[in-house]
Parts: sequence; C-alpha cells; structure tokens
Amino acid sequence: MAVTAAATAAAATPETEPAPIFDIGIDDKVKVSSSIGLGVQNILGMAGLLIFPALIGTAFKLSATDTAYLYGVTFMTSGLVVILQSVFLLRLPIVQGPYAGSLAALLAVGHGKGGLGAAFGSMVVAGLIWCVLAIPIKKYGLVTYLSKFVRDPIICGVLVLILATQLTSTALPNVLGTPGSPGFPGMNLVSGLVTALVVILLTLLPKGTILRRGAVLVAVIVGTVVYAIFEPTHFAGVVHNVGFTVPRIFPFGFSVDGELVLIFFITLFPAIAESIATYDIVAGWGRQELSGYRVSQGVFGEVLGSTVGAVFGGMSTLAYPDNIGLLRVTKVGSRYVTLATGVILLVLGGLGPFDHLLQAVPLPVLAAAGTVLFGVLFASAIDTLSGVHWSRDNLMLAGFPFITAIGGLFVPPATMKVLPQVVQLILQQPLILGTVLLLLMKAGYGLRRKES
Repeated sequence: MAVTAAATAAAATPETEPAPIFDIGIDDKVKVSSSIGLGVQNILGMAGLLIFPALIGTAFKLSATDTAYLYGVTFMTSGLVVILQSVFLLRLPIVQGPYAGSLAALLAVGHGKGGLGAAFGSMVVAGLIWCVLAIPIKKYGLVTYLSKFVRDPIICGVLVLILATQLTSTALPNVLGTPGSPGFPGMNLVSGLVTALVVILLTLLPKGTILRRGAVLVAVIVGTVVYAIFEPTHFAGVVHNVGFTVPRIFPFGFSVDGELVLIFFITLFPAIAESIATYDIVAGWGRQELSGYRVSQGVFGEVLGSTVGAVFGGMSTLAYPDNIGLLRVTKVGSRYVTLATGVILLVLGGLGPFDHLLQAVPLPVLAAAGTVLFGVLFASAIDTLSGVHWSRDNLMLAGFPFITAIGGLFVPPATMKVLPQVVQLILQQPLILGTVLLLLMKAGYGLRRKES
C-alpha cells in the first residue's frame, strides 16, 4: 500500500532523512531587493499569465484597449490571491495564475449564445458554488475530505505528470513559432536555445549565488537581447501608453446559462485537485505539516480569487505549476518572496505601459524558459512516485488514467465535432479526465479493500 510523504518523513530516522530541498525555508525572510528580483522572475515564469489574455483578445477580436484591460485585471486578480495565500490563508510559497482549463472552456463556449457576458456570468456562479463547498471546516469540510484522496503520492504524482505532459504543447511549439511569424524558424530556435542554456548553466552555480537564484530572469533578458539584435521588437511603444487600468464589473455584459455553469464547475474541479497535490509537494519540500484545514483555506482562496476575477472579466486562478519548477531550481522557498510577487503583480496590473512591455518580450524566449521549468516539474513528479510500492492495484491506478487522459488529445477532430460540448471539453483537457478517473478508481479500490 502507498504511504504518504508525511508518513514517510515521520518514520525516517535522522540518518535516513533526506536533505532539505530549500536553501531558504518557507518561513525565512529574504532581503527586499532579492525578493523583488525573485518576484519578477516568478512572473516571467508564468507563461499562461503572459499569453492567455492575448489569446482571448485574438479569439474574440477584442480591441487593443480591451486586450490590455484583460492583462491588467488578470495580473491584479492573481496578485490579490497570491497575497492572501502567502500571508493569511495557505502560507506556502505558491504563486497563483490563470488556469488553462478555464481558458479552454472560455474559448469553447464564449462564441455561443450570450457571448463573453454569458461565459463570465456563468463562471461567477460556478465559482460561488465552489466557494460555498470550499468553506474551511476543520474536520468535515468537503475539501478536507478530498485532500485525503489527492495527497496520496500516486494521485498527486500522476496529476503532476499529466499536467507536465499537457504543458509540452506550450513548450517547443511556441519556441518554433509558426510560418510567417517574425523569427521563424531560425531566430526563434537560436534565441530559445540561448535562453534554455543560460537557465541550465546558471542553476549549476554554487547554492546561494545571486545568478543561480535569478537564473530564469537573467536568461529571459539574455534571450530577448539576442532576439532583438536580429528581429524587430516593439519596446518603443511602452513609453507612449501611459495610464492606469481600473477594474470594471462585468465589462463584457452579464447573463447566466445553466449548461455553462456546469461546464465551468467541472472545469474547476481538476484545478482544485491539482492545487492540493501541489500544496502537498511544496509543504514536503519545506518540511511543513499540512493539515486538511490548511488545505481547505488554500482552496477557498483559489476559488474566491477565481470568482472575483470573473466578476471583473478575468480568469480563474490556480497554483501555478511553472513556479513549482522554479522553486526546485532556485531552492528559495520563502513565502515572503511569494508575497513580493503578489504585490508586484497587483501594481503592474494597474500600469498601462507594462501591458505593452509584455507584448515586446518574444514568445520563443518565454517558451524556452518555461520548457526547462516544465522538465523540472515532470522530474519532480517522478521523484514523488519513487516512494510508491508498485503493487498490481497501484500500477493500474497510475497507468490507466494517465494514458487515457493524454489519449484524449489525439481524438480526431471529426470525431470530436459530433460529441456533446461538455464531453469535448473533458477530452481536450487531460487534467479534467485524469482527475476524474484517478479519484473514481481510488475510491473503487478503497471500497473493495473494505469489503474484503
């Protein structure tokens, strides 16, 4: 039978206890200057935060002003939740960012009846339902009960494996670019390769080195300079767009559709499960006890942030996987760095010039830095699974959901078109399908053991 990471740690003797993952612990304070630098690096590691608003703007043919507004409100929502999580609720170095599942659902249903108004309105209702379900209760809360399943090393390990595998679609493809885009393919590959190499080389420096802690930030700057030497960039537009972003309630209108509420409710479920798995991994790295009540506080913060974000036209938030890889690379686990990240996000979200600065950083450079972090995330999931006793049940529990979830990405488009919209969404998002299968099989095996 699989044992939890917490149980393993408790049973370990001082001689067999593994070396700590973090050089700087979760509750350790860091100099303000270092916190700011690491906070900026955290933001540059959030590929979805830097890309998703632009994808929505392109898909729905929004004006440059509306797209800039999406950037602003997404940054501010993420910043607010990060501050709440780092100081008041979860108290772990978890960065919150826009959730790819919500983006997929938004792109799938936003063109239908009611448009973005119905999509965001339904997202708010789904978020409010989750807020009620996730109210922190020490012993009997739904999230406290759910965490007992998700914190099994097999569940959290396979969830992170699915997530890291899904993220590959935003890695090398975005480094290469598309035919006709600036820098395709040669300069994109060169700048991306330089960025990835700088990240890898700097992480080989001795621990505590400033360049090692700022590896991703330095790599993005170097990669951008290399790209800018050979390809046109648009940094000049930054100084010509001075202004502030002011959040507006339901900027795209408001209506509610029952089917859309169901879709967004289902979409948030795997995000919550993945976040719980992430909490457990990071708490283990920092050797901190993670109670069910503390987990429920973190989940409540996430769904509250998702609901508030949707009110102002932003996206759902979750524990951002890119930054978990960054924690492992930098070995700085301080939640005060996360607090600094939240403050920076909140401030930058209100600055108009920053939106144009984001558009000037080449996508291949961001994608290359993310690729290194995704690789670390994938390896961390394998590390989590290394302590599992691989019985016949556990082999089935890990293997079937993983292969089935990833297989959904390869369903032919012609087949996908004839399926109901909810089924399409589940198949196209491996984290949704994988989470459902993992929890159902885990519950089934548990019932079988009780009966026997």
